[in-house]
Amino acid sequence: MSSSKTKSKTALLEEYGALSGKMLQILDYEGRVILAERLPKLSPEEMVTAYQNMLYARTADQMAVSYQRQGRMYTYPPNLGQEAIGVAVGSVMREDDWLVPAYRELSAWLAKGASMKDIFLYFGGHEDGSVLAGAKNMLPSAVPIASQLPHAAGIGYAMKYQGKKDIVFTFVGDGGTSQGDFHEALNFAGVWRAPVVFIIQNNQYAISHPRAHQTAAKSLAVKAEGYGIPGIQVDGNDYLAMVAAVKAAAEHARAGQGPVLIEAVTYRRGAHTTSDDPGRYRTEAEEQKWAERDPLKRLKGYLLAQQLWDETNEEPLISQYKKEIDQQFTEMENHPYDFKDIFIHHYTEIPDDLKQQMVAYEKFLNWKESQQ
Repeated sequence: MSSSKTKSKTALLEEYGALSGKMLQILDYEGRVILAERLPKLSPEEMVTAYQNMLYARTADQMAVSYQRQGRMYTYPPNLGQEAIGVAVGSVMREDDWLVPAYRELSAWLAKGASMKDIFLYFGGHEDGSVLAGAKNMLPSAVPIASQLPHAAGIGYAMKYQGKKDIVFTFVGDGGTSQGDFHEALNFAGVWRAPVVFIIQNNQYAISHPRAHQTAAKSLAVKAEGYGIPGIQVDGNDYLAMVAAVKAAAEHARAGQGPVLIEAVTYRRGAHTTSDDPGRYRTEAEEQKWAERDPLKRLKGYLLAQQLWDETNEEPLISQYKKEIDQQFTEMENHPYDFKDIFIHHYTEIPDDLKQQMVAYEKFLNWKESQQ
């Protein structure tokens, strides 16, 4: 990497550093360019592919929710409204880089090489859903909040120790910044100058708790300052801004300059999980405000203005995606497994309440089969 390139990327982290009070935004809510000097260098093909990847992830996500509502899959965390973040990371992430996920970055999993069948297996209760044979250097989903972040710091330190130029991308939600693991991981990574890019998906709610209940800090990015590492706040619904920030962070880390913290400001348009009812803690007006900032709408607006996208092709493309996704779901449903696996791997000895649930679930499955 040339020193001039490193300097230019570092300049972005400095200009939009956490203490600047600025949020990096390149596209407005209609997809018009408002910061041309920060446009990332992407070919027309790369931008079209990014939109297609976002569209695929959204289609898959909506179908996953539908399968769960049909009783064909277990609790699932919707990704609606957050697709640009994972696709941007995927566009920068290299094959030998590590992905240490939480549980709401479907588009990044797909970019790393996980299949929808893998994801359906995981949320269908199959142990095989954590194998991820096609996704090199990717850890399984981590549901305990922020527990994966120290792992990311450790992997980053190991790669630095081995003299590798690979880096780690890891995700956490805004609620995860209230966990001790978040602060310990940033502290370790900062001290070790580990090549880790921490991405906070600030979707405004930790389940039902709004961001204001999480911290009194002016931003989540500013927390980086306490650990001596760069932090930057980015419009997470602006694909081009996310690419610019992730590229800058990746080049900073890959050049041996240590970790970076990115706060991607976004919005969870769906429920926290399919067990949640967001109507109990937020308003329709708020949801509509964020719908107008939708990442697919904005990138498509940009592509249309650049005459790079033909809307007449979109419905046939979605139809094709649905067939592919449904086929992978069918493969999951036909995957051999013992329903008891859902219950027996949590404890050395199964507690009585889980035994009772297992018996009840077996009765339900028998009833369900009798109705067919």
